[in-house]
Amino acid sequence: MDNLIFCVIPLLNFIFGVAGLIWPDQLMPVFRMLMFPWRATHRAIRVNGIVAIGAYLIVLGKLFAFGR
Repeated sequence: MDNLIFCVIPLLNFIFGVAGLIWPDQLMPVFRMLMFPWRATHRAIRVNGIVAIGAYLIVLGKLFAFGR
């Protein structure tokens, strides 16, 4: 069960990261709500997408290296 949760959360992160790179206009309202004090820009959404994909790859590498 721990591995399932450990896999699902990064997978959702990866999905939103790719969606942020492909469709930043559709995710703009979500980022406006999440980044309330700051202005949501296409650059911020793009950077978030790249970081989300990088985090997913790190977790995937951890699972392959130390997985059971």
